[in-house]
Amino acid sequence: MAETAIDYGAVFTALPGMVALLTPELVYADVNEEFVRVSGRSREQLIGKYLFDVFPDNPNDSAATGMRNLEASLYRVLATGERDTMALQRYDVEDPERPGEWSKRYWSPVNAPLLGSDGKVVLILHRVEEVTELIRARGGSSGNRGGRARVLEAELYTRARELQELNERLRQAHSREREVALALQEAMLPAPRQVRNHPAAVRYRPAVGALNVCGDWYDLVDLVGGDRIGVAVGDVVGHGLAAAGVMGQLRSALSAASRVADGPAQALDVLGRYAHVINGAESATAVTTFIDCDRHVITYSSAGHPPPVLVHADGRTEFLDQATDTPLDARPDPIPRPQTETTFAPGATLVLYTDGLIERRREDIDKGLERLADALRDHRDQDPETLADTVLLELLPPGGATDDTALIIVRL
Repeated sequence: MAETAIDYGAVFTALPGMVALLTPELVYADVNEEFVRVSGRSREQLIGKYLFDVFPDNPNDSAATGMRNLEASLYRVLATGERDTMALQRYDVEDPERPGEWSKRYWSPVNAPLLGSDGKVVLILHRVEEVTELIRARGGSSGNRGGRARVLEAELYTRARELQELNERLRQAHSREREVALALQEAMLPAPRQVRNHPAAVRYRPAVGALNVCGDWYDLVDLVGGDRIGVAVGDVVGHGLAAAGVMGQLRSALSAASRVADGPAQALDVLGRYAHVINGAESATAVTTFIDCDRHVITYSSAGHPPPVLVHADGRTEFLDQATDTPLDARPDPIPRPQTETTFAPGATLVLYTDGLIERRREDIDKGLERLADALRDHRDQDPETLADTVLLELLPPGGATDDTALIIVRL
């Protein structure tokens, strides 16, 4: 049977319910037939027009909040890239045939992002269900209908306003938690410009959104016995203050273990046993490298983490992926983890990172790894500080990633 092409334009036009597409500037890009019919506006009065020029608040109602609430919802979608469902709104509409006359209307809106290939919001799908008649009709029949309808109408609107206010308080609380978590992470994560005599750069970029912060960590330590350093990154599943606390415990534990362990595998063994008794450390990942700059050898081990990249002085890129094992707490009775080593020449660059740098929605992770390798190879002559900024600029979406990103670059 031949496959029939779907006319998505026709599907959009025929969608039940009021549906509009808005640009990031909140200008109508398209509307379906139901939107035109229920709104009482023609397509010419909508397409290309700013939303709140077409539908302003009722100037005769000093308590009107419909425009402010809708605007806040739309900007949340733009900022987070996530759907926002609004509480029931009273949003009066001016009669297009009788300027100056406003009718009381109730709406139930949902705003959803449409993302481009770079993960940035390119359009907002604005779906509205008008419930004015439903509210009025729920008062029942008989002579008491009008009174009961008014009571129900007032009750529903009051509950919707309460829900709106509660949601706003929750958003403010989450915003404060984000600020505290960022401050905590900044205090716990080091920011060295070099380790021993080796220039280094570190970067941390929190995810976009109110709660997505503080799962990632990094560490650089001096190791005993010659010109030896340890470089590690890790990722805690979860967000907010709880994840920041777990992150701090794991980072400190690995830093201590690395100073006394025989190698990176033993350091991760110790960390895995510790992670197994920490609430919130489930499925945490980490990779650590011990660099012997006298022997020009890197020994490494990974607990379920994306592989470090070694950029050789001649431009060749090598993913350190030959000693990868399960996440930190995956085994109740852990067995020794694998480790292996590779060599380098002076002038090489070692790069460790977390998955926020390379992962994209609906994309194979190998493409992200390839982008990273290309960027490092093309800009390998830059100093670590400049290279770190270049890599973030080329790999992170313009609007920010949906996961935290940690990045460490060390020139060997």
